Amino acid sequence: MLQEEEDLMSLKEKVIFRREFIADTNILFSFFWENSFTKGILLDQEFSFFSPEHALIEINNHINEIKSKTGITEEKFEELRKDLAICVDFIPIEEYKAFLLESLNLLPMHIDDIDFIALALKLNLPIWSNDYHLKEQRKVKVYTTKELLEIIEGKNQ
Repeated sequence: MLQEEEDLMSLKEKVIFRREFIADTNILFSFFWENSFTKGILLDQEFSFFSPEHALIEINNHINEIKSKTGITEEKFEELRKDLAICVDFIPIEEYKAFLLESLNLLPMHIDDIDFIALALKLNLPIWSNDYHLKEQRKVKVYTTKELLEIIEGKNQ
């Protein structure tokens, strides 16, 4: 691809950049870290975030691991979990289950991630994830934190 075509594609991406995303579980886990850049984005009211309801269940299943890695207390964890539930809309599987088979076909080797792909297909939104294997499929746009930051910074210049 010529440099001019790449520049044009980059410009188009910045122009049509939406501020709505599906956030994967690892992005949500980083919400619990003190002074987390990710937390700052998740709390930014210019953005809207969605995630499968099962991501909240995963967070609940890893309470001890999250508290151990972040050094937060049980009370702080509960406070942050409530904050997370305010800034992320957790969607029940019933709302996107019609897209599960398609998402399984897109990522057959990563069954743990099909809910994120299915929800992205249902809502027609990109995914925010640092899991590069999600980019193996071509139907849903996936932004890493680095890519998201580059677009935000480019849009704000």
